[in-house]
Amino acid sequence: MEHALNPLSQTPSRQRPRFPADVAAELKQAGWHPGRWQIQQAEEWADALAGYGTPGDAHGVRHSVFPAAVEAWAEFGGLHFEPSGAGRELARTPFLLDPLCGLHQPRTLADLGRALDTKLAPLGEEMYGRALLAIDEAGRVYSLDHTGEWFLGEGVDDAVTTLLLGTLPERLRTGPPPA
Repeated sequence: MEHALNPLSQTPSRQRPRFPADVAAELKQAGWHPGRWQIQQAEEWADALAGYGTPGDAHGVRHSVFPAAVEAWAEFGGLHFEPSGAGRELARTPFLLDPLCGLHQPRTLADLGRALDTKLAPLGEEMYGRALLAIDEAGRVYSLDHTGEWFLGEGVDDAVTTLLLGTLPERLRTGPPPA
């Protein structure tokens, strides 16, 4: 007796990979793997950032710590990348995902957060401290350097891909968009 089979049920589900193959290879080389979750380290970073500053200082600005940041630190924190050479649109630069790279930058992050109407937390650094990486409450990632502020992606996945592929990030601007 023959059974009618649903041809779709026999086909394995095909999902788009989380990262392009070359990005996945660099992530693996840096120590990332699916399911990586260093929550104890992320909580230690959260405590260090939340406790930074002078208690009772009326002018002191404290770091913001929120779930999107802690989740990003747990999955990607501590990873260091040394890409070199030409990227798709610009030279690829080294970066480190370690929120303590931004320990001394709470005011900078708070100021940009106010401009963006969100809270920001440090995520790491590019080019050995020449740029600060930050994440907002929605998980969007930014880079801040001497030339301005840059949008790297809607999430850490997008930001890491942007940095590893050397694609041009979008510059943050105030006022109306250029004509």
